[in-house]
Amino acid sequence: MTTDDVARNAPNVVAVVLAGGLSRRMGGGDKGLLELDGRPILDHVIDRLVPQVRMVVINANGDAERFARWNRPVAGDVLPDNPGPLVGVLTGMDWTVANLPGVRWIVTAPTDAPFLPCDLVERFLDAAKAENADMACAVSDGQRHPVCGLWPVSLRMDLRRALVEDGVRKVDKWTGRHKVADVDFSIDPIDPFFNANEPADLDEAHRLLASRA
Repeated sequence: MTTDDVARNAPNVVAVVLAGGLSRRMGGGDKGLLELDGRPILDHVIDRLVPQVRMVVINANGDAERFARWNRPVAGDVLPDNPGPLVGVLTGMDWTVANLPGVRWIVTAPTDAPFLPCDLVERFLDAAKAENADMACAVSDGQRHPVCGLWPVSLRMDLRRALVEDGVRKVDKWTGRHKVADVDFSIDPIDPFFNANEPADLDEAHRLLASRA
């Protein structure tokens, strides 16, 4: 961790980029390392998050050296066998408790969402406070995006029990046990939660990026 990693005026929130999936629809490998406008998609994601948070952590399994160019902490899943994105949330919580114990919140985003809102964290925090909610989740065009959320570190053990003892795998099944503030974001001119799940989506991301130039 270096002082350059800590945004001076950012909220006391850790961002966790979820890169631990198997990317089956993209043919395997790391979706975040695929190029968009001459740069890895992960570059776009991190650039969006850095001004909004205290620290960006990459949740990924395997050899961490493939992410060395970003000079960010890399945290592998704390549970085995790729149980899904909830383990990425737990991994981020565990990393935060171990490394930045004063931080109360983490925010998560997938590694393949290059158009994330620049006010994502601010709106999450405002909504959670206004609604006295336990957590917040992104919504756009009537669709909830469960892996784009704000999570309280205080629920770390609750989440661990849900995963290990109850076998919970779906994000909505766990969040349904708590009060969630849904935060609706505009899709004009681009849905900020567009993600590149398969090759055709990456082509569309190139088109969308060009349309903004």
